[in-house]
Amino acid sequence: MASGNTFFDDMRSKPEVIDPPQNEDMLDVSDHVNDPPQHALKSNGTVASNVRELLECPVCLNAMYPPIHQCSNGHTLCSGCKPRVHNRCPTCRHELGNIRCLALEKVAASLELPCKYEAFGCVGIYPYYSKLKHEAQCSFRPYNCPYAGSECTVIGDIPYLVAHLKDDHKVDMHNGSTFNHRYVKSNPHEVENATWMLTVFSCFGQYFCLHFEAFQLGMAPVYIAFLRFMGDDNEAKNYSYSLEVGANGRKMVWQGVPRSIRDSHRKVRDSFDGLIIQRNMALFFSGGDKKELKLRVTGRIWKEQ
Repeated sequence: MASGNTFFDDMRSKPEVIDPPQNEDMLDVSDHVNDPPQHALKSNGTVASNVRELLECPVCLNAMYPPIHQCSNGHTLCSGCKPRVHNRCPTCRHELGNIRCLALEKVAASLELPCKYEAFGCVGIYPYYSKLKHEAQCSFRPYNCPYAGSECTVIGDIPYLVAHLKDDHKVDMHNGSTFNHRYVKSNPHEVENATWMLTVFSCFGQYFCLHFEAFQLGMAPVYIAFLRFMGDDNEAKNYSYSLEVGANGRKMVWQGVPRSIRDSHRKVRDSFDGLIIQRNMALFFSGGDKKELKLRVTGRIWKEQ
C-alpha cells in the first residue's frame, strides 16, 4: 500500500550512505583501540561537576537533599527553601505544588564527592548522602575564632587562629601552665557593658583560652572565669584546670575540664561551667570601699595521666 508521501517512500527504499571523509591527517582507529582512555577522568570529573551544579539550590546555593522539590517546568529547589518562596518557583514563578524530583535524588545517590574541608587536609571521598554527616564531624573542619567580644567571623586551623588572636585582637599570650591575673574595673555596677578579657596560654604543646567577664544571671550580676581548649573535645578531656579567687582569709576554688572551642563562648558561659562569683562577693574580695572591682584570679592547667 502506498503511503501517499513520495519523499518518505523514497527515503525508506534508498537509505543514504555517507562515506567517511578521506584525509591524510585522519587517524587509523585500529592503531589506538587498546590505548587507555586518557580523557576518562576528565570526562567523569566534568559530569560530576555538572551534576553537582544541578544539585545546588538556586535560593540558598547549598547542596539539596531529599525531598528535592520541582515545579511543573522542572526547576528544582531544596525543601528548606520551599516555604521561604511561598510555594512559588524562584525561577519561573509557577506554583510548586508537592512534586518531588525523584530522578535527581537517585542521581545524587550515585555520586561520590570529596569532603568540603579538602583544603584543610581531609582526603576522604564520600557518598553524596553520607557526605553531610561526615562534614559535621570531620576532624579537619575549621574552628571559629574564640574571641567573643566582637562576634568575630574568622575561621581557620589552630595555628592560624593563634596568630589571628595575637595580631588582630591583640590578645595577651603567655607561656606556661600557671597564671596569676588581676582584673580591675572602675565601675562594677555596669554589668551589661562590662569589659571581658581573654588570655591565651601555651603549654603541653597546646593552646588554652582563659575568659573572664561579667553578665546577668537572672536578676543578679555575676562574674565568671572559665577555660577553653583550642582543639577538639576528645583532646580537651586529657586536661584539667583549677581557678582560685579570694582575699581577707577567704577564697573560692573551681576545678574542671576545659571546654573545646567547638562549643561557643556563649554556650560555655550560659552553662555556668566555670568559676562564678556574685558581685557582692567580688566586691568583698576587692576590699576598700567596694566602689572598684579588684579581683586576683590564680590557677593552673595540668595534663591527666
